[in-house]
Amino acid sequence: MSSDLAICVENVGKCYQIYAQPSDRLKQFLMGRWRRYFTDFWALKDLSLNVGHGEVLGIIGRNGSGKSTFLQLIAGTLAPTTGGLTLSGRVAALLELGSGFNPEFSGRENVLMSAAIMGLTQREIAERFDEIVDFSGIGPFIEQPVKTYSSGMMLRLAFSVATHLDPDILIIDEALSVGDGEFARKSFDRIMSFKAAGKTILFCSHALYQVDALCDRVLWLSDGQARMLGQPKSVIAAYDAYLSGMAQGNKDNAEMPAPTKTGTARIVAVASSVDGNSAQALEAESGQSTIDIDVQFNSDPALPVPTVALCIVGKDGRIVTSTSTFIDKIALCVDKAGRGKARISFPRFPLLAGDYSIDAYLMCEKGVFVYDAALHVAEIKVSQASLALGVVNIPHHWEGVDAKA
Repeated sequence: MSSDLAICVENVGKCYQIYAQPSDRLKQFLMGRWRRYFTDFWALKDLSLNVGHGEVLGIIGRNGSGKSTFLQLIAGTLAPTTGGLTLSGRVAALLELGSGFNPEFSGRENVLMSAAIMGLTQREIAERFDEIVDFSGIGPFIEQPVKTYSSGMMLRLAFSVATHLDPDILIIDEALSVGDGEFARKSFDRIMSFKAAGKTILFCSHALYQVDALCDRVLWLSDGQARMLGQPKSVIAAYDAYLSGMAQGNKDNAEMPAPTKTGTARIVAVASSVDGNSAQALEAESGQSTIDIDVQFNSDPALPVPTVALCIVGKDGRIVTSTSTFIDKIALCVDKAGRGKARISFPRFPLLAGDYSIDAYLMCEKGVFVYDAALHVAEIKVSQASLALGVVNIPHHWEGVDAKA
């Protein structure tokens, strides 16, 4: 294995034995020498790829495509049936958050046990313990048995433990933003700091806008095999076209369910640009630049057409301003498959110099219930030529007044 590689996967496959009924297991044990009482199911087959140090690899695909199996093989919680894997460095996995906790142990005991399993020394554990607790927000409950925790508390502690063990390889399976809104923001920022630090990350999510924003390459799995591996935008576009084909009743997938579940809606993609130039990190000039944000979404065609909301967030996490199609009384349209788009433009962007980010939300027709959220989809660095102070340049008008009046 090259020293430049963090993960090397060679012809890996994972096969399960499927029994039609429980009694067949006993028959296989007693008479399996003469007859097979099971069928083989290959959750993953002949998968080969390399992941470099510091690379962020996204994994996408429908439920049952082999994504979680692949991640569990990398995490070491499953052993491959065929092929082999080689890893370089310590691995931490956010698979089923809290699944490694003993419910009878206190939060403190579970933190110490998890850190010890990861190979940390007693000194390293002691140095990081207070950070883990502070980040989780558990507070005095750290001394209570985990079985008394709410699901949100369990999620926050498990996330904090996994991301404070300084792994070389971090595995994230549908766990980027956990807990309430405040902790969801903290968890996202934590993952972004891992990326900035050059950690190797495997990121699996159905939220394609997050995959596009985070990943250097994307692997699309289908029926346990690699269907496509390449640059995020090209793979995501192909995958989304595949899902749209299913939603329209593609004859090759006529029996497969539509990608958007009944009664739900999801954000598919968010794109941003300054003066027509697309980028995730935007550089704008106060009072001069025009910023455009495009939101693409899919919804259950039986639902009322959703609304789209955007928030501009300051560096300190406070919302500077927000707007939505519901507030502005803008009626969006969707096609027969439930696909729709919305664009908002900020001409002569009025915010003064500073660093800001964009959060996008897909909401119900009344602008109350949130179907989906895309946090931190774009960063805006605003510069200015004027000497004005504050956050925003409010539209105003001056008139000269006769001093004698």
